[in-house]
Amino acid sequence: MPAIAMAMVAMLLVALLWMLHRSEVEEERFALIKDILWVEQNIHFHLVSDEEKLAQLAADLERRGAAGPVLEAEGRALLANNPEIRRVILRDADGNGAESFPPGEATGGIGEQAPWWPAFAMARSLGRVAWSAPFAVPGLGVVVEAHQPVYRGGRFAGMVVGVFPLDGILTHLVPWWVAEKYKVEIVDADGAALAAKTQVAVAEPGPSHQVRLEPPGQGVAVVATVYRSAPNLARNLLAAAILALSLLALSSLGMVRRQVRRRLAAEQDLRAEHAFRKAMEDSLTVGMRARDLDGRITYVNPAFCRMVGWTEAELVGTEPPMPYWLPEAMDATMEMHRRVMAGDAPPDGFEIQFRRRSGEVFWALVYEAPLIGADGRHTGWMASVLDVTERKRAEETTRQQQEQLQRTARLITMGEMASTLAHELNQPLSAIASYTTGCLNRLGAERFDPGELREALTKLGVQAQRAGQIIRRVHDFVRKSEPRLRPCSLNRVVEDSVGFIEIDARRRGVGLEVDLAPGEPEVDADPILLEQVMLNLARNGIEAMGEGRDHALSIHVAVEPGQAVISIADRGPGVAPEAADNLFRPFYTTKEEGMGMGLNICRSIIEFHQGRLWFEPRLGGGSVFRFSLPLKVAA
Repeated sequence: MPAIAMAMVAMLLVALLWMLHRSEVEEERFALIKDILWVEQNIHFHLVSDEEKLAQLAADLERRGAAGPVLEAEGRALLANNPEIRRVILRDADGNGAESFPPGEATGGIGEQAPWWPAFAMARSLGRVAWSAPFAVPGLGVVVEAHQPVYRGGRFAGMVVGVFPLDGILTHLVPWWVAEKYKVEIVDADGAALAAKTQVAVAEPGPSHQVRLEPPGQGVAVVATVYRSAPNLARNLLAAAILALSLLALSSLGMVRRQVRRRLAAEQDLRAEHAFRKAMEDSLTVGMRARDLDGRITYVNPAFCRMVGWTEAELVGTEPPMPYWLPEAMDATMEMHRRVMAGDAPPDGFEIQFRRRSGEVFWALVYEAPLIGADGRHTGWMASVLDVTERKRAEETTRQQQEQLQRTARLITMGEMASTLAHELNQPLSAIASYTTGCLNRLGAERFDPGELREALTKLGVQAQRAGQIIRRVHDFVRKSEPRLRPCSLNRVVEDSVGFIEIDARRRGVGLEVDLAPGEPEVDADPILLEQVMLNLARNGIEAMGEGRDHALSIHVAVEPGQAVISIADRGPGVAPEAADNLFRPFYTTKEEGMGMGLNICRSIIEFHQGRLWFEPRLGGGSVFRFSLPLKVAA
C-alpha cells in the first residue's frame, strides 16, 4: 500500500509538472503576442505621427514657397524630434531629387526605374501619403520612404519624402526591455529578415509571432522570437526529488484543492464577463450580425432583431437569401453579399435597402469587418448595421430645397433681366406689327399682286420665330424640373448661354469674346443648370466692368486630359484679397442689393456634376472664374 501510494503520488506530480509547463508555455505565448502587438502599435503610432508631420511640412512648403530654407529649418526640427527619420528629401514633379536634409545624394536612384517610384506615383494620384516597398541604400541599409505630395496653387508641385531606415525604426521605437526578452525583426513578404534588434545571448529559439506593419505596408511585418536558455537538468532533477520526498498525499490533495478553487474562480469570472458583454450588446442601438464563411448567420444582437422584426432564433442558421432582403432588389443584394464574402466589401461601408417583417422598407448603412478566431484564422464576417432612413429623408429634403433655391435664383436672374428681355422682344414684335400693317394696306388697294406679300410675310415669320425662341429660351431656363444628367455638347451650352448674355452685354456696351473648344466635347450634365452657372458668372463679370467701358468679357472653353475647363474673364476692378476667401460662402456679397447666394449655388451645381469651381486674379487687372467638368468619355 505505501509503494502504491508513492507511485500514485509520483504520477500525480509528473502530471502536475506537465500542466504547469503547459501553462508557462501558454503564458509565454500570450505575453509574446501582447508585447509584439504593443511594439507594432508603438511603431504604427510613431509612423502615423511622422506622416502628419510630413503633411505639415508639405503644407508649410506650399504656404511659404521657399523650399530650401523651409526644408532645412523644418527638416532639422523633424529629424531632431523623430530619430527614426534619417533624411528628408524634396523631389520635384518628375521625381527628381531637388533638395534633401541632411544634404546627400538621392536614395534609390531617380525616375520611373527607382524602387520608390510606385509609391511616388500612388501619392501623386491619390493626393495623400503613400509608402514605398523596402529597398537597400548604401550607407543606410534597408529603408522605406513616405511620400507626401506638395501642391502650389492647387497644382501638384512635387513630393516631400521621409527616409526611414528599418534598423533605425527598431533602434529608436523598440524599448530595451523588449530587446532583453525577444529578438525583434522586420521581415518582407517572403519572410526574409530586413532588420533586427535583440540583447538576448545565443540560445535556443522558441515561439515567434508576426504582425503586419501598416504603415508602411507592402507586406512588411514585425516578428518577435522568444529565446530560451538551455535547461538546467541537474537542478530540475534535484527539485523533483525534493518535491517527491516532501509532498505527500495531503500536499497533493491541497494542490488539487487549490487548482479546483482557481478553476471555479475562473469560471465565475468568465460568467461575469459573459453577462457584462451580453448586457453591453443588449444596450446597443446599432445592429450587430455575424456570418460564417458560407454566409450563414451565426449571431445577431437584439438591436438587429428589433430593426428587421425577426427573432434571434429565426435568424441564426439562416442562409442566403435572407428574409429581410428586398425581393425587388434581390440580384443587387446577392451581388453585394458575394463581394462581402470575397473580402471586397467597401471599407467605408455601403448603403442598402432592407425590409422589416411588417413589409416596411428601410435604408441601412452596413460596415463589414473580418472575424478572426483565437488561433488567428479567418472564421467569418461581423457587420454593424445602422438604420439611416431618417438621414436619407433629410438628404432628400435638403436636395429638394437646393433645387428650389436654384430655381429661385434663376427667377431672380430673369427678373433682373426683364427690362432687357422686354427690349429684345419689342424689336421683333414691332417688326411683326409693321409687316402686318403693310400687308393689310396692300390688301385694301384696288390692284395688288399677291406675290408682293410673299417677302413681307416671310420676314414676318422670321421675326415671329425670333420672338418665339426668346420666349422658349426663358421658359426652359426658369421652369421647375428635376436635375437630369444627359449627354450634352458643352459648346452648345455656352452658345445658348451667350444668347442670354449678349442682350445685357450689348445694353451695357460690353463686348463678348467667345472661344469654343475644337470638335464637340460632351459632358454628362443638366444643360439648364450649366446655363445658370454660365449666366451668373458672366453677369457678374459684365456688372464688374460697368457701363460705357471699352472692355470685353472673355469666355474660353478648353479640353484637357479627362476634363473640360470653362474660363470667364473680365477686366473689372478685381476681387479684394480679404474678400477672396469668402466668395463662395453663403450670404456673403459685395453688391449693395445682392443675396450672396449666386456663387454658392454655382459651386453646388458644379460639384453636383463632379466638377470644381474656383477663382483666380487676372493678369493686368480683373478676375477669372473657372470651372471644370469631367468629359463623357473619361466619366
